[in-house]
Amino acid sequence: MTEPVRVAMWSGPRNLSTALMRSWGNREDTSVSDEPLYAHYLRTTGADHPGRDDVLAALDDDWRRVAMALCGPVPGGRPVWYQKHMTHHITAEVALDWLDDLHNCFLIRTPAHVINSYAEVRADPKLADLGLPQQWRLFTYVRDRAGTEPVVIDADDLLRDPPGILRALCTAVGLRFSDRMLSWAPGPRPSDGVWARHWYGAVERSTGFAQHRPRDGTVAPRFADLLASADEIYTRMAGHRLMPRAIR
Repeated sequence: MTEPVRVAMWSGPRNLSTALMRSWGNREDTSVSDEPLYAHYLRTTGADHPGRDDVLAALDDDWRRVAMALCGPVPGGRPVWYQKHMTHHITAEVALDWLDDLHNCFLIRTPAHVINSYAEVRADPKLADLGLPQQWRLFTYVRDRAGTEPVVIDADDLLRDPPGILRALCTAVGLRFSDRMLSWAPGPRPSDGVWARHWYGAVERSTGFAQHRPRDGTVAPRFADLLASADEIYTRMAGHRLMPRAIR
């Protein structure tokens, strides 16, 4: 590679995104960044998330400076930079042209599973909290600018076939797959955000991707309208996802 490969993975919350960050972080050639636009989101929206004050103290809340840094030198001088992003951190005032310098990929998950998982931490999620409208906005921007289909992976597909999905993902961004992406040591990482103690308990206990198991696709009645709206956007995104032969 003659220049760094910057992989921006755009996901909603509770989407296996931190496990995927662990996977990339276990590559010897890769630096990882954890939700670098989180402080901007909290400052702009006033959202009362767990650890809000810690996040605002730890990260730059100016999206312009953050975007410039994300398109600049890779931490540690490594050839690959994996950036874990939450789509809802892209608020309306954030320009998108800096995405042109990144390999933008999208991680999706069955909305019922996201809603049930999210509700365990925050009781009353809204559609914007799940990041799906923002994810579709980013997807269409990247698609229209590049003139090609961006990479989309589904969390359930990843659990069904980790090597197949990861190999396809690496190929799509011009990198070689590494077996090191399939397992990692348990515990926290210096690259984890300061919010890890509120959200990362399961991934800190993990040593690889969990075995795929069918999950209950129902949600509480109060989430019926939310699920219908989320499913509509998810279905659009899922129509573009990577499908390695093993899970077709």
